[in-house]
Amino acid sequence: MTVGILGLGLIGGSLARAYAKAGHRVLAYDADSQILAFAQLSEVVSQALTTENLSECDLVLLSVYSDASAAWLEQNGEFVAKTSLVIDCCGIKEAICSRCFSVAEKYGFTYVGGHPMAGSHNSGFKYSRSNLFQGAPMVLVPPRYDDPVLLQRVKDALAPCGFKSYSVTTAKQHDKMIAFTSQMPHIISNAYIKSPTAKNHGGFSAGSYKDLTRVAWLNPEMWAELLLSNKDNVLYELDYYIKSLSAYRTAIENDNMSDLIALLAEGRRCKEEVDG
Repeated sequence: MTVGILGLGLIGGSLARAYAKAGHRVLAYDADSQILAFAQLSEVVSQALTTENLSECDLVLLSVYSDASAAWLEQNGEFVAKTSLVIDCCGIKEAICSRCFSVAEKYGFTYVGGHPMAGSHNSGFKYSRSNLFQGAPMVLVPPRYDDPVLLQRVKDALAPCGFKSYSVTTAKQHDKMIAFTSQMPHIISNAYIKSPTAKNHGGFSAGSYKDLTRVAWLNPEMWAELLLSNKDNVLYELDYYIKSLSAYRTAIENDNMSDLIALLAEGRRCKEEVDG
């Protein structure tokens, strides 16, 4: 199989490594020519991905920011073979799927939205690894939800990545859920670490601190685009969280033991319910 990959950051680079390790031919493009040259020198990438060889790809994976991925496909869709499968690996879906579904319909190839639920606080090709997706979930947004043949085709194409499970949803539902499960934790972690007390935490922190602050170490440009692209869903979750925090603050400020116990008990009960 010949695989074309747009972008050789953490996600794109890890995809390239996974397919190369499985013995597939990998063509790739990255805006940084030095990274592309290094990937070729490392024998992860066979050749640069161009408009001339794009039609040779059985699978095309879009692994740059959502707007850039959609723009690239709009500009290069005419060079994609009708037999090709195109999957994006972006963190939001409504903004990109609507554009890419239109391009795929115009030029006759198959496009499926995707979101690999894996990553790292580090970014860039140097941190990529072939097993990044091993055992991870993959979320899919297909053009049709009653096409088992298409879903099997996608699973077969992504097999070298080693995903453990696949979820099928709509772009709208994906973005609503991802605001809660991914984008809010990054905001909370990033805001929490700004306390001046953080500078003196050494010797006073354990697992809860590490868990809460891990994703504060993020890529600012990427996360800013993701948050603004999913603005309405993020604002809904932020407003709900701020309202909840205010209730805790009020109870503590007023030395209201009964209200504080009730709030803490409610949170524990919610955790028990969502975890089954």
